[in-house]
Amino acid sequence: MAADDYKPEWSDPDNPDLCSSVVRKGEPIEGQESSLQKNSRFTKRNVQEPAIEELFNGVRNGNRGLLARAITLIESNAQHHFQKAQDLLQKLLPYSGNSIRIGITGVPGAGKSTFIEAYGNYLCSKGLKVAVLAIDPSSSISGGSILGDKTRMERLARNPRAFIRPSPSAGKLGGVHRKTRETMLVCEAAGFDVILIETVGVGQSEVIIRDMVDFFMLLVLTGAGDELQGMKKGIMELADAVIVHKADGDNKPRAEKTRHEYKRILHFLQPATKGWETKAYTCSSFTGEGISEIWEMIKNFEETGKDSGVFGERRKAQAREWLYALITDQLHYHFYHHPEIKNLLPKLENEVIAGDQTVASAVDILFKQFHF
Repeated sequence: MAADDYKPEWSDPDNPDLCSSVVRKGEPIEGQESSLQKNSRFTKRNVQEPAIEELFNGVRNGNRGLLARAITLIESNAQHHFQKAQDLLQKLLPYSGNSIRIGITGVPGAGKSTFIEAYGNYLCSKGLKVAVLAIDPSSSISGGSILGDKTRMERLARNPRAFIRPSPSAGKLGGVHRKTRETMLVCEAAGFDVILIETVGVGQSEVIIRDMVDFFMLLVLTGAGDELQGMKKGIMELADAVIVHKADGDNKPRAEKTRHEYKRILHFLQPATKGWETKAYTCSSFTGEGISEIWEMIKNFEETGKDSGVFGERRKAQAREWLYALITDQLHYHFYHHPEIKNLLPKLENEVIAGDQTVASAVDILFKQFHF
């Protein structure tokens, strides 16, 4: 054994020969210093945030990296990012509003991501630029989201004419992110022709998306329930088209039967858009059958709506709804971040739980303390 070799500390000192292991001192490589230092601590790299002008120019020039960073800024919950995000949106606002906004919803398992990938690739092949805003459900326990839409839409993610942005719902009801409207405007200012918004897919409560898109599409499956069950779903009254998905192979005859069933249901419902008749269609993302017909139908919808003025009126109404939604968000934020409310709320909460205070009186006390 070499002089520099020694037995490990877990060997038996009385019988050193019974241990076959030895520890040898490492030899440094000449001209190369170790990057590991004793007692060194990991420090987060300080990445400088791009200026408003840099983000603006990046978005307008189609820089994907700066577009993503602009959306991250807008989605940020940090108070010091709020004004910067609003300044950016104000600069981008004149360049927005030129796309067709399409909302896509459906029950989990309806194949929304599969449909969007096939549909997005078809639109890209027509020379259009497509942005996909995919909303993933957030855990009610950990608050986290998988955000795996780029993995599920692998072919579309590689398409140079497409941009996919997954965002968490972050507890927002209605299957959308609370900053989806702002993100949509940024993508429009970046020059995208079609904005596809894929919602969480939570069922009947998923109606907020109707207030931010031009065209609302509902994806359904065969064998998902009888006609009466379909009529119970209020979301059907908001749809501009019902798409029976996965109409291929042995499932194609069933899909056609389901389409006729939905056609009869839609006949008894008031159309979601004035002057437009909501119809049911079939399509297959696997074979591509029916995809082109859906795009032609949406172009017809846009042309009809612009000629009648309904298209513009809907966008004005949506801007008004957006205003009131932001007022509600700001009131919510300032209420819960008010210093007196933060101190008083836990005390009143315990009194309500113990039965010493009614809920209404506790709320009244809180609002008497709340002031800007």
